[in-house]
Amino acid sequence: MIGVGLIGSGFMGKCHAMAWNAVHLAFGDTPAIRLVHLGEANADLAERRAGEFGFAKASGDWRAVIADPEIDVVSLTTPNQFHPEMAVAALETGKHLWCEKPMAPSFAEAQAMADAARKSGKVAVLGYNYIQSPAIRHIRTLLDEGVIGTVNHLRIEMDEDFMADPDAPFFWKHEAASGYGALDDFAVHPLSLIQNLFGRVASVMCDMARPYPDRQTDSGSRRPVETYDIASSLIHLENGVSGTLLVNRSAWGRKGRIALQIFGSKGSILFDQERFNEVQLYVTSDRPTEQGYRTILSGPPHEPYGRFIPAPGHGLGFNDLKTIECHELIAAIEGRPANVIGFDEGLEIERTVHAMARSFEERRWVEVRG
Repeated sequence: MIGVGLIGSGFMGKCHAMAWNAVHLAFGDTPAIRLVHLGEANADLAERRAGEFGFAKASGDWRAVIADPEIDVVSLTTPNQFHPEMAVAALETGKHLWCEKPMAPSFAEAQAMADAARKSGKVAVLGYNYIQSPAIRHIRTLLDEGVIGTVNHLRIEMDEDFMADPDAPFFWKHEAASGYGALDDFAVHPLSLIQNLFGRVASVMCDMARPYPDRQTDSGSRRPVETYDIASSLIHLENGVSGTLLVNRSAWGRKGRIALQIFGSKGSILFDQERFNEVQLYVTSDRPTEQGYRTILSGPPHEPYGRFIPAPGHGLGFNDLKTIECHELIAAIEGRPANVIGFDEGLEIERTVHAMARSFEERRWVEVRG
């Protein structure tokens, strides 16, 4: 039996709750899951969400969740400026931790979280669910098998349009306390894919942009926007591969795009998150008369797709990836091999983000570990 606590019940809190409810049904090899205690900003909201999500208890104080002796693992889904205090407290109380990305607004806070995880001896993983996609896992297999030869260049983009409207009101993601903006809100996801597929980033050259300098508040006044909705970076990986990383939260028409292009000596691989269950593969070993991109459609041969749907072409979705991630977390807790990004690996992503921000401020190439 695994006792679960949840802090935060917004979009990602609900995703975690759905994953905890679905993981045993999907995989069948996990211990029984008990949803013990939900914490929110106030008791009324906590009671309402606990009833909706299936938690036995509710509190308007996150500390009560962490202190609950019936809880083995805490899901932390609050805005990232609250992560450091909550994460360290959970680990020091002896709980395993599933924390949404990014780790924290500052590198020092992220480092303190990683230090607490190592000291606790508990499992602490971050919510980088895109690495769990059967399509991404198959791309990793293709790379490991050398299907496109030696990789020499990659391009990765992440775009959404939830901040594209200049008349949309100011909210917490426009505050400097939340971080840099698209760089740590968005770029961490492409960086998780880069780290999972290729390893660490060595050096960066970054630029950031703020398309709308101010936004209207609830009182009707204008407030300066303190974060950057656009970031563009040149990157060099430690393995010698060059690349570009482009992110934009103000890209009209883009809803959930993570576009990955990988170029090798014998072919290339394309993936677009908006075509979630497809991979495009080009190989020079085809006859010249048939060379071209082929579409690989995800299906049961691409694990763990078959845990959800027995037929190809029906497609998985975002919440299925959270369920897969939940299963990997449980494997890590049980001491089995797991495809997760722990706090130490996550700290390398944070290190890269802060190197990019420093590059922007200093207008130069920056060594990530320099």
